[in-house]
Amino acid sequence: MSRTVSSWILSSARNSIVLQGKGRLYSVCIPNRNKIKWKLVFSKTRLYPAGSCSLDNIFSLKKAFRHTSTEEEQLSFQLSPSQINEILRAGELSHKILDLNGKNVNSVLRFESNQLASNTPIEDRRSAATCLQTKGMMFGVFDGHAGSACAQAVSERLLHYIAVSLMSRQTLEEIELAVECMKPVLPILQWHKHPNDVEYREITSQYFESLRVYWQHLLDLDAELGFSLEEAMICAFKRLDSDMSLEVQAPQENELMRNIALQVAFSGATACVAHIDGVHLHVANTGDCRAVLGVHEEDGTWSTLPLTRDHNAFDEFEIRRLKREHPRSEEKTLFVNDRLLGILMPTRAFGDVQLKWSKELQHSVLENSCDVEGLNIYQYVPPNYHTPPYLTAEPEVTYHKLRSKDKFLVIASDGLWELLSNEKVVQLVAGHLTELNVQKPQLAFEKPVNLGYMHSLLLQRKNRGVASLDQNVATHLIRHAIGSNEYGEVDQEKLAAMLTLPEDLARMYRDDITVTVVYFNSEAIENYYRNN
Repeated sequence: MSRTVSSWILSSARNSIVLQGKGRLYSVCIPNRNKIKWKLVFSKTRLYPAGSCSLDNIFSLKKAFRHTSTEEEQLSFQLSPSQINEILRAGELSHKILDLNGKNVNSVLRFESNQLASNTPIEDRRSAATCLQTKGMMFGVFDGHAGSACAQAVSERLLHYIAVSLMSRQTLEEIELAVECMKPVLPILQWHKHPNDVEYREITSQYFESLRVYWQHLLDLDAELGFSLEEAMICAFKRLDSDMSLEVQAPQENELMRNIALQVAFSGATACVAHIDGVHLHVANTGDCRAVLGVHEEDGTWSTLPLTRDHNAFDEFEIRRLKREHPRSEEKTLFVNDRLLGILMPTRAFGDVQLKWSKELQHSVLENSCDVEGLNIYQYVPPNYHTPPYLTAEPEVTYHKLRSKDKFLVIASDGLWELLSNEKVVQLVAGHLTELNVQKPQLAFEKPVNLGYMHSLLLQRKNRGVASLDQNVATHLIRHAIGSNEYGEVDQEKLAAMLTLPEDLARMYRDDITVTVVYFNSEAIENYYRNN
């Protein structure tokens, strides 16, 4: 990005009145600034008491290189390659799957993940875990809006709800008995987390109690066969959303817990979760995160298999669904400016009780809250709000039986898909995978090893550009998403400019980006078909 382009960015930002970003602001325009000034809904409120872990501290390295405002006198869009790498790689997470014998027989070989913030703090979240009481692994990406609170809560809780939904009656009874006798409870999940991933530690007890009430409900159903995986995922999504709605309505003496519950309910999050058990892949999606499969065909080409549908005003199925659920008199007001009720881009999401509760319930809950404005809670009932709920957290679940040619799964928030197509993402991951495989034999040492040989090897690596290659494929995708020029090549100047954009400007050009890439073990998949 040249100096001319950088100047244009600043000029356009300083002269503009309204941010016309692609993301899901509750309002991207103010029709009459004198009548209504809708509150900017990017939450910057700290949810943690002094001295505890704050969301603001996540990705502090990246924030150090960013300007805080376009009003700063001296703005520089230049970063060194090492600074660019430091920013891009701060959120990297990778994990290789091994069994007890050190040989991977799991259909998941490894996963790699990363995040890049646009909002401060970042509103996206991610989760990855191995199920300990049932089979399989789960991976989730959660795209928050109106703050990070809802995405944070969903990322901590949803995988537990799915795991509990899949448990046998006997396992649920054992866990309930342990809780009743105040004995240690069997661990449900083994989390795979980044060191900077945070938790709502202050509210963990309430989250556990809600989860316990849920498994007690499952025990009361007296269904010996239990849920199918699709039913379990749908039930878990809907139950968690219901619990978050009920928790904010319940009397709460602890002010911190009350404030967190309020922010969780009045912010929102879309979610995409994959459950992988052997060759069985289920993807549950609510909103506009996306999951795409990379397929290596027999002729050597790569193809793309989308496993989700974006739930928004551009999807005909969603438009028809909402029209069925509401009176014909509302057909023209359901979608305004390609947004649900003119407010929200996704048509399915967790939280967002402003589009689910009655006006009376919203007023009652907020009237009894101490400092709604200080919590940055969005208060606005849109016109033509007659027959709520207009929003649901119910997911669509897709099942796919893995084949040996299915090589990887990409789950990402819409911040990636706004910048790269499905096909481009698969192409980039496939190219990265091929490049890494080609390098492996070339980097093997010959014996005996001497300094001359080592020097020659290092020069070869440098000439091939191996040293600058991102080992983490999620970083590779983010680098291309924000730094690619019209020829599909990474432009270092553009990349530096996009990473140093002031906080009040970055959201015009890119959203938060979260990517998780799951690689499949072709050998394990082939063995499954060989043995069955």
